[in-house]
Amino acid sequence: MSTFANQLKTEIARIAKKEIKQETPSLKKSSAQYRSDIAALKRRVAALESMVAKLSKLSDHPVKAEVSEDSAPIRFRADGFVSLRKKLAITAQEMGSLVGVTAQSILKWEHGKSKPRASQLQAIAQVRKMGKRDVLKHLEVSQ
Repeated sequence: MSTFANQLKTEIARIAKKEIKQETPSLKKSSAQYRSDIAALKRRVAALESMVAKLSKLSDHPVKAEVSEDSAPIRFRADGFVSLRKKLAITAQEMGSLVGVTAQSILKWEHGKSKPRASQLQAIAQVRKMGKRDVLKHLEVSQ
């Protein structure tokens, strides 16, 4: 009985190896195709990002690239927002005009009584990237 069991095991292993050999080339081919597709997509994303950077340098208003899948969520801290406004040396009214809200909303955010919405967080993130000269330029344009 032991001989029969060994022969059965050997036959099953042989058939399994044969099946695997038949499937392997198609899997390798599709894997190589997927890798080349991914590489092409990476090149395309890099080209588009460099194009966005060039366009934002050329235009007066920075181009907003909305990448919500890969980018980390924007965090808001009241004391960080206060220090940002102090660093830029602007009033709550001026910060409100940059972000698109009222001065009262700015003060409520700074005191922790309320938090900005997601759309307002995007505007705050844009202000964070600006320097004093950029802020002054935007304030002059908006007046």
